[in-house]
Order: sequence, then C-alpha cells, then structure tokens
Amino acid sequence: MYRIASGNKIAIQVLIPLAVALSGLASSVHAADAVDADAANALAKRNDCFKCHAIDKTKKGPSYKKIAAKYKGKPEGEDKAIKNMTTGPKVKLEDGTEEEHKVIDTKDPKELKNLAQWILSR
Repeated sequence: MYRIASGNKIAIQVLIPLAVALSGLASSVHAADAVDADAANALAKRNDCFKCHAIDKTKKGPSYKKIAAKYKGKPEGEDKAIKNMTTGPKVKLEDGTEEEHKVIDTKDPKELKNLAQWILSR
C-alpha cells in the first residue's frame, strides 16, 4: 500500500478526476463499438442469409453460434467472415456438398463489419 504525504494533496485532487474521466472515456469507446443488432438482422434478412443459417440451429450452413465458436478468441474471425460474405468462395455445406457462398449486396465497410461482429457475438 502506498502512503501519500500531506504535501501531495494536489496530486490526489488531479488524479482522482483524471481517473474518473478516463473510465468514462473507456466506456464511451466501448459503446461506440457496440453492434447494431437491428441493422445486422435487417441486412441478413435482405440477403436471405437465414435461408442457409440460423442463430442456433444447423440448416444448410452452420449456425451463427457454431461460426462464433469457431472464431472465438481469434482476431482473424471478423476478416474471414467479411471475406466469406464478399467474395463468394466455395463452402462446404453441412451435408458435405459444396456450393458458392452468396455475395452480400453491400460494399459499405461499416455494414459488413457490423454484420460480422453480430454473427461472431452469437
């Protein structure tokens, strides 16, 4: 434990408000990065993503929970999800067959990032 000499009252008066301000800044940065679930869901619906994927059930493609589990803790997960949605690669389906993944109808990086983060947060 640290002791603060009586001459350090000014330091305390500066440090406490600074710590409070920084904690507020950290929470506002986190809030700015929050996923817009409504926008992600709307984009997924508009692109018929739910034809092959569901949140927690396997359909023609893996559930979003399964995709999120695959990339949990892996920094490349978001980039791989976006690449899969934008390049139309061949994907292996749950029944073992392969087909080209549908290319999503937006080029907006914010929309793509939001959708990828939404999927990976399931």
